[in-house]
Amino acid sequence: MDTKTTIIRFSNGDVKKIKPDQRVIYYHANAQTTCTTYPDGLEVVQFPNKQTEKFYPDGSKEIVFPDGTVKHLKDGQEETLFPDGTIVRVERNGDKTIVLSNGQKEIHTAQFKRREYPDGTIKTVYCSGCQETKYISGRVKIKDEAGNIILDEKQMSPQHAASHGKCQLQFFAKTDKN
Repeated sequence: MDTKTTIIRFSNGDVKKIKPDQRVIYYHANAQTTCTTYPDGLEVVQFPNKQTEKFYPDGSKEIVFPDGTVKHLKDGQEETLFPDGTIVRVERNGDKTIVLSNGQKEIHTAQFKRREYPDGTIKTVYCSGCQETKYISGRVKIKDEAGNIILDEKQMSPQHAASHGKCQLQFFAKTDKN
């Protein structure tokens, strides 16, 4: 069993090491970057600014930035974890979910942007510019695209709630024409 490391030095300053466990460590002198390839196919690239990128055999990728931010990319989806606890997820269709460290959550789609607060309040801004705020008390406030209040209901009756759903559909229909 060979326990020696094979070292190849290139004239441009690059160095290739083949370890006994079959890891290949390649140092790119010009870029000051080290690329380590493992027998299972994992490839780890380390940059001089302390950024590290991992390329997995299944096609997924992980990037660790110098500030501690970690980004995962897999199957067209992306998840980023920030040092303050914020998490950002982007789906293949472009929908984005942001979970903030203060407990608030944002959802961004092609149709609307919504923020959900820890107290249960939900504020939605539609593409048309219309805004809807739902409070935990049952109160609903709707503003048109100019910011004028067009509905401020303390408690919705079931009949009004049904027509309110139609109002949302009108907001979407309005934006489909744009």
